[in-house]
Parts: sequence; structure tokens; C-alpha cells
Amino acid sequence: MLRDALPEIITQSVPGPKSAAVIARRNEAVPSAIHCGYPVVMKRAEGAIIEDLDGNHFLDWIGGVGVLNIGHCHPEVVAALKAQADKYFHGMFNVVTHEGYVKLAEKLNAIAPVKGEKRRSYFANSGAEADENAIKIAKAFTKRPNIIVFSGAFHGRTLLTMSMTAKKAYAKGMGPFPDGVYRAEFPYLYRRPTGMPKEKAIEYYIGKLKEVFDNCSPAEYVAAIVVEPLQGEGGFIPAPIEWVKAVRKICDTYGILLIADEVQSGFCRTGRMFATEYWKEAGAEPDIIAAAKSIAAGVPLSAIIAREEIMESVPAGVIGGTFGGNALACAASLKTIEIMERDNLAGRSCEIGRKIMARYGQWMEKYKVIGDVRGLGAMVGIEFVKDRETKEPDAQLVAELIRETAQHGLLCENAGVHGNVIRFLAPLVIQDEQLEAGLNIFEEAIKKCIGYEEKCEKNIGA
Repeated sequence: MLRDALPEIITQSVPGPKSAAVIARRNEAVPSAIHCGYPVVMKRAEGAIIEDLDGNHFLDWIGGVGVLNIGHCHPEVVAALKAQADKYFHGMFNVVTHEGYVKLAEKLNAIAPVKGEKRRSYFANSGAEADENAIKIAKAFTKRPNIIVFSGAFHGRTLLTMSMTAKKAYAKGMGPFPDGVYRAEFPYLYRRPTGMPKEKAIEYYIGKLKEVFDNCSPAEYVAAIVVEPLQGEGGFIPAPIEWVKAVRKICDTYGILLIADEVQSGFCRTGRMFATEYWKEAGAEPDIIAAAKSIAAGVPLSAIIAREEIMESVPAGVIGGTFGGNALACAASLKTIEIMERDNLAGRSCEIGRKIMARYGQWMEKYKVIGDVRGLGAMVGIEFVKDRETKEPDAQLVAELIRETAQHGLLCENAGVHGNVIRFLAPLVIQDEQLEAGLNIFEEAIKKCIGYEEKCEKNIGA
């Protein structure tokens, strides 16, 4: 079966001729702004393996950018979709009720670690929609106009979420943007001010957040603070728990809602069903969770979850939409969550993360181009630098590594404000042998791209 295969390239290089032909058609038919630098045209995919049109097998460490935590084409999800398709595809939830929507809302209400005993959930289609809806709810509840986001944040490409997203390459020429979005500095501990001890860093970053109240918006006008438990596009940077606890305290003091953007970190990726379970364990659970990506194994769906008093503050007509909570998507999500719980994919995520971190730790001893390794569970980032002392980012090396690994059957993706981080988002159903094969391909690419063997030979000769 394809899901048991190892990465293997059978053409002289990739893309092979059949894939190259489709990529050429893509380049003529699709806007070039929707850029793709990967030489892969999918024929079929199972588990953590993609087969292209030419018969090459690629190990997928990207997983649709965090969408495929239970892998490509999980047979039980496929069966659930087929069964639902035999009944009906869609009925707008403002018009008719379908039980899948209700069952999924009940399930998320039961498992989401948001503040409050009685919860309510509803559905949209994408992560950006979930984030934007979370802001709507916060404004409705608090009757306040402003929000605070962070450096390195990525929240989407709608007009509001482009303004929330830090990296303005994602929003070039799209202004003017909505007012009332203010930015604080995220606790990127690896790049804290030079000479600052770690034990002082949390206090420093909390101070930076408080400065927003003085320089941008008084606290009494802030509806919500929006935090990714582990920044995705920003470079796979975990929010330190002590910092989260301090942010929670600030929110409680000033009546501000704490929104967790779990679009990429949710659904077992970090070793918990939600990354904010770590927050809850520390007594700092969020008020609202926005979730998407792996919620439905690749079928478009997102969720917004909050306690009842927050949800019930929203005026009729402000939330909802045509496709949100589509019957096919809800069927896929219910089965996906069932599989995750039954097969303990959160535990598997921790196991994978330990193996990745151990191997990356060994590489840090050998290759001076690695500046930092960090993550939660199987959401791991490895940061490449030109110099460990200056920490100068090396985006060029990362681009070369991504090209090199693809030629040998491993698909990786970059992250980080400077594009110098490689993120690990492989399906959690990846097999140990596949994981080892991917690590070997990655390490060989590092050696080749930095000329490691040549350096070793010169040192021996000297």
C-alpha cells in the first residue's frame, strides 16, 4: 500500500515529464501570485506519502500546512464522507438543521479548553474566517473597538486578518486596513535582546505588551488579545507558559478577552487535542478558540468555540454563512476527532516530537548553521543562521535545503519572519521507518548544502 511506502524518486530529476507538463499548464492558467515552488503534481496520496504523476514517492512533512494530522485519505474518513454523500451534501444551517452540525458542536463544546462550563460552537470555512469571527464575538461581548496582536503573527488574508498578520508581504498594496488593530512584541526567546537572561525575558515582553496600552489603545478600549499558542508562520515559536499566565492576568484585570488562534496548533499537533490544554493546566485557559486546518482531514471547515455568555451576546445576523458547517465537512470532522481520540494521536505526536528533537539536537552539535530547535509535540521548528553569535538568519540556505530535499523525495516548508526556519508538520500517522528516512534525507541535504564533507576532508588533511 502507498501509505507504507518510503520516499523514492524514479525519474532522473523532479518534476518528471508528466508532472512538468501539468505545472506548465498551471503557469498559464492560474495567477502567478499563488506561487508554488514544489515540483510535485499529485496522482494519489495515503498516510504521509504522495505519489506524483510520474510514479515518484514523496514523504510529506508539510501535510497541507498542518491540515492532514491524520494523514492523506484516511480510509475511515473516506467512508464517512461517502456515507454522508449518499444522504445529502448541504443545507444552509440558517435554513435547515442537520444533526452532524449539532453533534460536532456538542463534541467541541465538551473537549475545547475554553473558560466556562457551558460552551457553544459554530462553524465557518477557513482559519481566517474563524479568526475574524472570533474578533466579531469579542467586540459584541465587550462593546469595545480594539484588538491586540503580535509580531510574527499570521491570522489570514481577509482584510481584517491581513491587518492582524505581521508579515506585510502577505498584504502588499492592500491598504488601507481596518483601524483598531495594534501590535505588541511576541516572546521570541531565542531572539530576546542581546545579553538578557531568560529569567528576565518574560517580564520584558509583558512590559512590551503593557506599552501598547500607553502608546496605542487604553486597556478599557481593548476587546481582545489574540495569541497563537505556537506561532506558525512566525517561526514555530511556542508562547512561554509563564508569559501566557501573565497575559491571562492582564485580560482578567481589564475585562479583555483572550483569543487563542489554534488554526495550525490544534487537533493533536502539539501533543494535546488543543495546544491550549497546556494553558488550562496552568490555569490560563482562553475565552475563545478559533480552530481549523486538521479539524476535518482536508475538507474545508473551521470552528469558533466560547462560553455561552460570550456567544449569546452576538446580535442575530452578525455571524453565520452559506457553507459554514457543511454536512460533508461535519461528517469528516466527527470521524477525524473519533480517530484522533481512539488512536491516541496526541500521544503519537509527543513520541514523534521526542524523536525529532533528539535528532535535531544531535545536528546542533555537528552543524553550526543550526541556531535553535524548538516546538511542542510534533510541531517543531529548526532555525538556520549564518553565525551563531550574531544569529543572522540564513534564508538562502533554507531555500536550498527545501529544493534539495524535494529532489530526494522529502517535502519541507519554511517559516519565520526571515524565512530561515524549516517546520515539521508531517501527518501524525507517519511510520517510524518513514520518519527515519525523512530525517536521513534532511541531514544529507544539510551536509551537501553547507559542504560538510568537503570541510571534514580539509580538516583531516590539515
